[in-house]
Amino acid sequence: MADIYSIDGKKTGTVKLPKQFKESVREDIIKRAVIAIQGNERQPYGADPRSGFKTSAEYRGRRRGYGAWINRAMHRTTRIRIGAGYLTGRARIVPNAVKGRKAHPPKAEKEWSQKINEKERKLAIRSAISASAVKELVLRRGHMVEAIPQVPLILEDNFQKLNKTKEIADALKKLGLEKELERCAEKKVRAGKGTMRGRKYKTKTGPLVVVSETDVKAIANIPGVTCVRVDALNASLLAPGTHAGRLTVWTKSAIDSLEKNNLYM
Repeated sequence: MADIYSIDGKKTGTVKLPKQFKESVREDIIKRAVIAIQGNERQPYGADPRSGFKTSAEYRGRRRGYGAWINRAMHRTTRIRIGAGYLTGRARIVPNAVKGRKAHPPKAEKEWSQKINEKERKLAIRSAISASAVKELVLRRGHMVEAIPQVPLILEDNFQKLNKTKEIADALKKLGLEKELERCAEKKVRAGKGTMRGRKYKTKTGPLVVVSETDVKAIANIPGVTCVRVDALNASLLAPGTHAGRLTVWTKSAIDSLEKNNLYM
């Protein structure tokens, strides 16, 4: 049994957790499912197949023919032909040359997508749901849950009717999530070249709010907090980065829908 709380942080009743919460935690299966999702979302990229080859350079292999490199104290490699002015004899194409090709560039034709069995996918979701109810795993992910009355946190359905970001943030703070929201609001500059590639800042992943009907759009304005319908759950939402135990907030109707519709079984 688990307690139900109002948006004011007061206990209003209890509910029996469905069998999805009783699945054994299989971190290997969760990792397998999350990696499959990440691979299917990845956009293929690669270098131009002709990169580094757009030159007149060639290898003169004849020992004493016209343009050969014999007795010139130069290694035998592809070079720009004689008569090219100041570029005569410049090495090209090979990876160790200036403006040469890359040795092993990323290939655009590489297949990143992965397949996963349907039973395996559902097992991963059930296992991640079960992990979200284990306080030790939630703490291991770095969530601030010391002031939360229980894990998982179950709210009344009127939480879904809130349509202002401030109302939702105030409700979460009354439930003991104030430090968690402060943790998610922190923004740090990423180390490395990612700062030049559109991902300058790193942010924390916060609570996942699971509702039964439509998404609560105002939640998107709170840093780190994600809202999802109970029938649209996946392993990546419940275990970001393959690490199980994400702090999850459920509405009562979402819990009822798990059992009534026998989801992910």
